[in-house]
Amino acid sequence: MDVSFGTIWEAVARRLPDAIAISEPGRDYTYADFENRSARLATALDEAGVRAGDKVACYLYNGAAYLETVFAALKIGAVPVNANYRYTREELSTLLTDADATAVVFSGEFAGNVNHAADNVATLRLLVRVGPTPGDQSGPQALGLEEVLSSTPPRPAEHRPGTDQIFMYTGGTTGKPKGVIWRQSDLLHSLAVPIFRPLGVDKLPSTLSEAMDIAVAAHADGRSPAIMPVVPLMHATGLFNSMGALLVGGRVITAQPGGLDPKHVWETVASQRAGTIVVAGNAVCQPLVDELVAAGQAGTPYDLSSVKSVLSSGTALSDRLKRALHEHAKVTIVDAIASSEGGPFAFAITSSVADLPARFFPVPATKVIRSNDQEVLPGTGEQGVLAYGGPMPLGYYKDTAKTATTFRAINGVRYAIPGDLAEVEADGAIRFLGRGSGVINTGGEKVHPQEVEDVLLAHPDITDAVVVGVPDETWGQRVAALVATPNSALAEDQVQDWVRQTLAGYKVPRTVVLLPKLPRTSTGKLEVAWARNTIQTKTRPPIR
Repeated sequence: MDVSFGTIWEAVARRLPDAIAISEPGRDYTYADFENRSARLATALDEAGVRAGDKVACYLYNGAAYLETVFAALKIGAVPVNANYRYTREELSTLLTDADATAVVFSGEFAGNVNHAADNVATLRLLVRVGPTPGDQSGPQALGLEEVLSSTPPRPAEHRPGTDQIFMYTGGTTGKPKGVIWRQSDLLHSLAVPIFRPLGVDKLPSTLSEAMDIAVAAHADGRSPAIMPVVPLMHATGLFNSMGALLVGGRVITAQPGGLDPKHVWETVASQRAGTIVVAGNAVCQPLVDELVAAGQAGTPYDLSSVKSVLSSGTALSDRLKRALHEHAKVTIVDAIASSEGGPFAFAITSSVADLPARFFPVPATKVIRSNDQEVLPGTGEQGVLAYGGPMPLGYYKDTAKTATTFRAINGVRYAIPGDLAEVEADGAIRFLGRGSGVINTGGEKVHPQEVEDVLLAHPDITDAVVVGVPDETWGQRVAALVATPNSALAEDQVQDWVRQTLAGYKVPRTVVLLPKLPRTSTGKLEVAWARNTIQTKTRPPIR
């Protein structure tokens, strides 16, 4: 099906104009609203000189405006670009410069940063503000979104091909963010299984008409997905799953903008009858589980009867939290190993406590390959990197060298190989070991942080953990851990004894820093450089 997402959404709006497409606090938007508002913004982009192939940045909190901006860009063949709303003004200007952005639609709170970009990014032609700004920081260059929509006619629908692109900038926790270039046809194929299979369709529809018949039937039967991304739409997990739901007449539910408010999330899940919740590992799920437990203990449990599934991606979700979710709701938990560069590589799917411990099994397009490009066989104990041979991006924007490293052909098949280390167990399950760049070499022994983190997270008093290697004069590197715990009585040696019960001595953290909480992003990422610096400033190298 050689069409863009925008062309499909236009068709859904024609067939299901009165169906609800987006629910944000205080307002629902039908597909007719979604199409009309996006078409008017598309006209504004076009009148500002934004053309097919130009980049349109979304510097926004979750809400209808984010998806409308994506839709508007797709309508004219422009390329939507995600901009992390946590960026400083310098970081924003750097990303917009790298992307050659011609327009940016932004939440009013970020007006000061956008003004800086307007002065420093030569390619920008249009700034559109969503909502008010504190102290009227927006300046004369920015137009208000509602003003634009009320004064601009809708652009007529136009068929766009699947070769149109969308950019997904990586989180940049290990260096400069990189723009991952997706053709929409490839992204569409990657969503065939998670979006169409639950509707009883085993493969991607071959025509637009067939896709619309599926959407109309699903809506009529009440099977269209109602999905709530608790993670930001600026990240692939939130955006791609939301885009997929809109392909089949589903509904995207967003929470109030800003930081994670677990109470508000669960109240919204109940009132909006969300069917799927999208999270990103422990960082997002821990506060949600804490709120569920507290509400249950208070005798005021939340109504989770509508929730059928919880989808986690970006970072692994611990069995401890999966157990708690299964105990509070009848849900299927789908934990995915995936990246902006491709995948999902593998899934761990559990439907009840009886399915724990969860285990990851690869999808058919995934292999684990050694450094000589030979496949790692099950049960050999050998380690390799995950390689995905399914639909994938074209590469990185303006970075041919990195593209050649991450996306390469093996025996005539192109694979995405972001660098995730893994072993294949005897029954074909994948044991994920973390990113290769994070492997700790301590006295010649190799330690994979993920393995140690998994053991730490199994401790009943540990809510989060990150393991890194820090310099050591004797051993080259030593294993060190930042551990989050609500138990102020937990001691370093107790943590070490816990790990020692399961892992070899050289894998036991020689340095443990105990904190109430780790500052992860809403997608579960944590700056490794910050972790190392925190460990080194709070401790001295151990005497051995």
